[in-house]
Amino acid sequence: MELGINVVDAFTDRVFKGNPAAVIITDSWLADELMQLIAMENNLSETAFLVADQHGNYVIRWFSPLAEIAFCGHATLAAAFVLFGHHPALKVLHLIAKAVGPFTVVKTDAGKLQMDFPNTQPEPVSEIPAALLAGLSVAPVEVYRNAQAYVVVYQSESEVRSVLRDNAALKRLAPRDVVVTCRAESSTYDFISRYFWPANGGDEDPVTGSIHTGLAPLWAERLGKHKLVAYQASRRGGVVYCEVQGDRVLVSGHAKAYMKGVITL
Repeated sequence: MELGINVVDAFTDRVFKGNPAAVIITDSWLADELMQLIAMENNLSETAFLVADQHGNYVIRWFSPLAEIAFCGHATLAAAFVLFGHHPALKVLHLIAKAVGPFTVVKTDAGKLQMDFPNTQPEPVSEIPAALLAGLSVAPVEVYRNAQAYVVVYQSESEVRSVLRDNAALKRLAPRDVVVTCRAESSTYDFISRYFWPANGGDEDPVTGSIHTGLAPLWAERLGKHKLVAYQASRRGGVVYCEVQGDRVLVSGHAKAYMKGVITL
């Protein structure tokens, strides 16, 4: 059996930046075990698998090297980039994911791909978990939480950029991951972040589209604006454009093709 595969750098307009994701589109679902083995072999943050249903919607699933993931933004962006490449006249994609429900991806006139996701604004945490205190070198003071992650708000970019983590401690927070964030000190961006997910995918995620459905509403309230530009300050780095619209958050970005090939099984 041969499977087509694309690797796309998401949330960037240059190769070797942003977050790389693999995209595999098939006529019917592969076995779960096989999809997990392929994701492990790819060894990227995520591999997205897609199958079209009878209505022309694409059902999408995401696998990290460790497990199936409920919600992934950058691999969705990568998948949309591949699908729009296959269908150049198409302007809107309709997708479905079990944990997200139906959503759309629009190819904008500005060249970005705009994903329409549910708002996952985090709530304040009154008692900070001991594992979170032990897992970060800069002590959390202000902490929020949604279904995906603990959100640690720091006072400065230097804290976000320099914080060290203890993966063994952060794993104890499973199934949640950890994101650290602060208001940007440059006028180019509104806020910055870094995302750690030793329990679900690895060490540090280069750019995490899904968590911006929680970060954007949080910073929209703090900054008094509904359109925001975010930078994820990983080694690769990536830019995420966000717009809060009530119970939805539009998450947009660029993507760049890196590789196209065939998996032989």
